[in-house]
Amino acid sequence: MELPPDDQLKDIVERVVRQMTTSRTSLLEKTSPSDDSYHHKVDLPPSRGSGPISLGADHGGFELKETLKKYLFEAGYTVLDCGTHSHESVDYPDIARVVAQLVSAGKAWRGIMIDGAGIGSCMAANKIPGVRASMCYDQATANNAREHNDANVLTLGAGLISPHLAIRIVDTWLTTAFGGGRHARRIDKIIALDNKH
Repeated sequence: MELPPDDQLKDIVERVVRQMTTSRTSLLEKTSPSDDSYHHKVDLPPSRGSGPISLGADHGGFELKETLKKYLFEAGYTVLDCGTHSHESVDYPDIARVVAQLVSAGKAWRGIMIDGAGIGSCMAANKIPGVRASMCYDQATANNAREHNDANVLTLGAGLISPHLAIRIVDTWLTTAFGGGRHARRIDKIIALDNKH
């Protein structure tokens, strides 16, 4: 069996050691981002039942929101339902803002927003400082959004995915840890853009 290159092996070993030796709330800090270090908090997956999760949808995502809300409650998470509460037409930016602001303010651990395609809600949520929203359409994108990008808001397109797939995406997204390492340096640069603009 061929081993991966040395730099990839180093990243893998560092990630495993870090996950074994840090608590969920620890900070991995060094002095300067210019020496390949970072100040980003590593967000390890919680045990079931910790949260809360802000959850919202427009009228196009209402039914999927209700399905996911039931799934999350049964999985032991606390859910903050941000609406909408019917099929009556609403504007997705209004609800995406509430979902994202709860995350930005630290009142929600993660946020999930659903509209017809997931794209507009992602754009709206990303306007809120401190939010890194990702639109995911399968388990691979959910894993990448968390491991590489430390996404804290997930957006879904109810018109594009089945409820069964949505549950798998949400489960993957909620239980995947941020990888740290080289990814943390890049997230620091995203955070710096928030602070600059």
